[in-house]
Amino acid sequence: MKLNFKKTGTGKPLVILHGLFGSADNWFSIAKELEKDFTLYLVDQRNHGDSPHSEEWNYGVMVEDLKELIDEEGLDKIYLMGHSMGGKTAMNFAVEYPERVDRLIVADIAPRYYEVHHQTILEGLNSIKLDQIKSRKEADDQLAKYIDEVGIRQFLLKSLGRNSEGFVWKINLPVITENIEEVGEELDSDGKYEGPTLFLGGSNSNYIRQEDLPDILEHFPNYQIEFVQDAGHWLHAEKPEAVIQEVRRFLN
Repeated sequence: MKLNFKKTGTGKPLVILHGLFGSADNWFSIAKELEKDFTLYLVDQRNHGDSPHSEEWNYGVMVEDLKELIDEEGLDKIYLMGHSMGGKTAMNFAVEYPERVDRLIVADIAPRYYEVHHQTILEGLNSIKLDQIKSRKEADDQLAKYIDEVGIRQFLLKSLGRNSEGFVWKINLPVITENIEEVGEELDSDGKYEGPTLFLGGSNSNYIRQEDLPDILEHFPNYQIEFVQDAGHWLHAEKPEAVIQEVRRFLN
């Protein structure tokens, strides 16, 4: 699948993968700084952003999507960074094609299995009747019945677009809803990526735990872990300056 992406900057290639319900747009503010040091590829994964929709949606196909992109761009080895779902894609890619990854950054996710915990979000998104709403405020009002946090609603509604017929979801909401268990799947490989790897967590997040370290070591023996202070799961949105600093430190 040919993924949509934005290319910017100069230097060694750094490919960035967003998380569930996100898009390449989530990284634009950070890209304004990192593009001074790297050639950035901000990618929309399948069923997200402006990339194509597909009934098939799992880490196996997302890995092959990424390989197709870097092959077509003529990239031999890349710096690779992914957040949450994108971090899982990045980990799977690195153990499948270790020779293509120079350095790896995994943002606030571990290789383990995660139970489904997005039911309320999915209920809220599916409750919005796109053929009936007349404004984004109406969509937000409906979503507020399920999600109190304004920031989370704003993030989710970035995937609400418009065409000549009205509002549409950029995400493939039916397929994501049907296959949400795929997002939490553990790293299904005996492979290892022995290159330098940074696990970057939020200090207020529980996505990377002490008990995850043996699993991380098994697949990524050359790893280090840093925690961004006072940041939760969306650490790049909450503490962008700290994330930029850690990325530069690790890659340079």
